[in-house]
Amino acid sequence: MAEKVVFHIDFDYFYAQCEELRNPDLKTKPVAVCVYSDRGGDSGAIATANYVARKYGVKSGMPIKFAKKRLEEIPDAVFLPTDFDYYSDISDKAMSIIREYADIFEYVGRDEAYLDVTQRTEGSFETAAHLAQQLKNVIRSSIRLSCTIGVSSNKLVSKIASDFKKPDGLTMVEPEKIESFLGPLPIRAIPGIGKKTEEKFSEMGLETIAQLRSLDVFTLNSHFGRKIGTYIYNAARGIDDEPVSPRHDPIQYSRIVTLKQDSKDFDFLAKDLEKLCEDLHDTIVKDNLLFKSVGIQFVQSDLSNRTKSKTLKNSTSNLEELKKTAIQLLKESLEDQKLPIRRLGVKVSDLSEVAGQVDITRFF
Repeated sequence: MAEKVVFHIDFDYFYAQCEELRNPDLKTKPVAVCVYSDRGGDSGAIATANYVARKYGVKSGMPIKFAKKRLEEIPDAVFLPTDFDYYSDISDKAMSIIREYADIFEYVGRDEAYLDVTQRTEGSFETAAHLAQQLKNVIRSSIRLSCTIGVSSNKLVSKIASDFKKPDGLTMVEPEKIESFLGPLPIRAIPGIGKKTEEKFSEMGLETIAQLRSLDVFTLNSHFGRKIGTYIYNAARGIDDEPVSPRHDPIQYSRIVTLKQDSKDFDFLAKDLEKLCEDLHDTIVKDNLLFKSVGIQFVQSDLSNRTKSKTLKNSTSNLEELKKTAIQLLKESLEDQKLPIRRLGVKVSDLSEVAGQVDITRFF
């Protein structure tokens, strides 16, 4: 039986990289993408920072106030609010490319996915290295994004490997090299091990994964409980039998576009909305999905958001139904629309799979 071959793909500093796509001048500047809270001012946290900002110690999860303090001497530092619709749009495009390279595709988040490529590589890690490089090249040429890929015989080691050489890395860990690859890494490299657990091991004089292997499973279970103790014991040895399994992408699929000019003219907006519906419909059909809810979104000239949605009587994947509902929502929204619209989006949610249509190639 062929050795399993699993990719873990992780987009580097994804939100900030998306912002650099939109505005290439940002590439040389420290950029922090912020999730602002409702309290106003600089209340909130950093969602992600590019590598220039990271050199100054700015990282995700850090309060915006602290990040600004770190960058206060840097005149060209940029702090931007998150634009999740835009990031989802880019993620959708990237994921539709990645999906083509997988025997089994598992969506994890906007910037992350697992691929089982055992069949198409026939279990060969040499073939897998070429395939991974090819995928990186296609993503770079078609979407202008860099990503890091970890390749191994299971999800756990592939995930650790994808964090090993960032940004724009590719790390191969063949089965016979798993223990030697993991050994020198800090215990924190194991997914799920946080600061507190790391401190606990530090108190025991254990810093690396190789040192962690000196603890038997019973000792780990007594400290962390059976479930977590067993997980840590296996993870330190690179043992993981969780399969790559298809998971639906987001709870909703969406498309959004920046209009050529700010407008609230129905005919002008309807044209773009129809195109968005067609583009979104292609993805829905490709993923064998039905939707039951349709929504539209406006980003207004002052950058505030408006949304309106409708639930249908039955789930459908019909393009005309999608267009008709979206256009109706547009009409109703424009009745009391005061500000011109800058960006226009359409989304479908309440998704279900078309019964009996699951991709048959998975079984062969």
